[in-house]
Amino acid sequence: MTTITRSLEVSRSNLSERLKSVDECKSSRRRQRSSREEDTWLLPMIRRLTDWKPTYGYRRITRLLGRELKLDNKAPVNHKRVYRIMRENGLCLQRYATKPTKTHDGKIITLKSDLRWCSDGFEIQCWNGEKVQVAFSLDCHDREVIRWLTSNRGLDGAMVRDLMAESVEARFGRVTKTPHLVQWLTDNGPGYVAHDTVEFGRLLGLEICTTAPYSPESNGMAEAFVKTFKRDYVYLGDLATADAVRAQLPAWFEDYNAHAPHKGLAMKAPREYRREALCK
Repeated sequence: MTTITRSLEVSRSNLSERLKSVDECKSSRRRQRSSREEDTWLLPMIRRLTDWKPTYGYRRITRLLGRELKLDNKAPVNHKRVYRIMRENGLCLQRYATKPTKTHDGKIITLKSDLRWCSDGFEIQCWNGEKVQVAFSLDCHDREVIRWLTSNRGLDGAMVRDLMAESVEARFGRVTKTPHLVQWLTDNGPGYVAHDTVEFGRLLGLEICTTAPYSPESNGMAEAFVKTFKRDYVYLGDLATADAVRAQLPAWFEDYNAHAPHKGLAMKAPREYRREALCK
């Protein structure tokens, strides 16, 4: 090397760096070529998952793909690679952005399960003009939908009280009161702030918390769930009649709890995350 550099009248370090960069370039091309060849067996699997879950982005598809590869005793795939394959084949979702109307510094998320539950309701408009009202309770830590109820007459106090009682029974068994104080976070809907509902909740061991007026973002976890649920399930379902919607709701909620990856849960499903947390 020294003889060559003296003959060319260049520094030895400069020539060494050039040779190193050439070797790295060749190695990178080999890796890239090998990676592209392996994409041929991944693409059909990714395409099948995006056809099954057309509203899922590349991170959630990566999670579903990882589950299938684990069952086949294969190594998991990096989310960057899945993103590249989806981008090159037109499988990525269209980007969107929303501007917050108000800044909220409060933290809805809790450090453990069964410390704070949030609740809200939403409406499903059927194609024949019928409407289905759905109310739910959601844990603010593990994001599992604890209980849900439907009605065709609106969300009233009786429905909210039934939801409270069923939520307590689902998490703590047949008890008359929760073993510790659990916050119940809702908006200021008439069914939630009714005097009978507030008193009933306190008897169950729930601390009634409501959002500030004209500030639905204060119950942001429930609002986010409604948006996700409608996007991933309702808009892709059969909305012909109210009976058709009610028949599909159990499978939708079960799929969300048991299988839907959640970014806030390290891309685990709510029930999967809760099960692992209880085992620790």
